[in-house]
Amino acid sequence: MKSPQQFTAIIEREGDGYISLCPELDIASQGDNIEEARQNFIEALELFFETADPSEVKNRLYSDRL
Repeated sequence: MKSPQQFTAIIEREGDGYISLCPELDIASQGDNIEEARQNFIEALELFFETADPSEVKNRLYSDRL
């Protein structure tokens, strides 16, 4: 069994709402408030991992570490 992977989540105010970003995977989302931005961010990560080819995940995770 693989150990859980942890990712950075940055949530910042932008205009009238909030943006959320995972710099390790270059995935972003947004919401009207912090909680909505967080929930939308989690959904975006889940969808990415459900649909992305394993090579895409590997490329995004390790491209800055070479």
